[in-house]
Amino acid sequence: MSQVLIVAEHDGRKLNPSTARCVTCASGIEGAQIAVAVFASQGAEVAAQAAQLKGVTRVLQIDNPANEHALAATLAPQVVALAQGFTHVLGPSTTFGKDLMPRIAALLGTTQVSDIMAVDGERRFRRPIYAGNAIITVEVAQGAPVVATVRTASFEAAPAGAGAPVEQQQLSVDLPAHTRFVSVSAAKTDRPDLQTAARVISGGRALGSAEKFEMLYRLADRIGAAVGASRAAVDAGYAPNDLQVGQTGKIIAPELYVAIGISGAIQHLTGIKDARTIVAINKDGEAPIFEIADYGLVGDLFTIVPELEQLLSAN
Repeated sequence: MSQVLIVAEHDGRKLNPSTARCVTCASGIEGAQIAVAVFASQGAEVAAQAAQLKGVTRVLQIDNPANEHALAATLAPQVVALAQGFTHVLGPSTTFGKDLMPRIAALLGTTQVSDIMAVDGERRFRRPIYAGNAIITVEVAQGAPVVATVRTASFEAAPAGAGAPVEQQQLSVDLPAHTRFVSVSAAKTDRPDLQTAARVISGGRALGSAEKFEMLYRLADRIGAAVGASRAAVDAGYAPNDLQVGQTGKIIAPELYVAIGISGAIQHLTGIKDARTIVAINKDGEAPIFEIADYGLVGDLFTIVPELEQLLSAN
């Protein structure tokens, strides 16, 4: 029987949907007993949300003032202490997980499996390589703990369940003092989170400027969508780098993805290939984006986008 520990991602109040996707991944391991660890200063609210995920057998709540901010250097030794007796330690392949999980693997003296996209067995997994153009099967040797990040775009979020028990844990761990929280600078927005949004509207370099990129924000607000950008748009300064979608940005799997003025370089397609429906708007009818798009509009985006806005306003 596999004992799986999932490190929850949250903002102190709300559980990030990436955790529910990790639960779905872990549920694919035959006979898995799944525990979710919530590290926070006061984690009761988040722990209660984790307990409602179907497939979770228990939630471990670790309250510590040092956990108010999710610092990988602080969390890693705590996870390692908690992980004794677990065969698997999983985290999401998000900024949070990519920062934390390698430290955990190093402290446990093992290698990390990155971006699990499918579970073939207790210790056998598939993951993408070469910008998603090939899939490799990885098997972790017996005797070593499985430490891995989960490609959240490849899994649906676990639905609500009957409710698992929440256990408060006290860990006696010497926490490092060489890393400390100073401040956080993040754009405040009422739009959905890019990595978990059901609808995403992205823009490319064809928009021409940061000012013209604003039309995408207006369109996104009409349909309650998150906003993304291609690497070319980010490099040109039209959008902040936290909006970048693609191989070197965020890997997403929304229900609807609208690519506006994006040609469709392979690095960008890697980040959106799991989207359920892809709509492309581009004046170049031969653009690579049309090869994977479910719907395509060939034309001037500066004409089409305002028309879409008007149609949405009328409804």
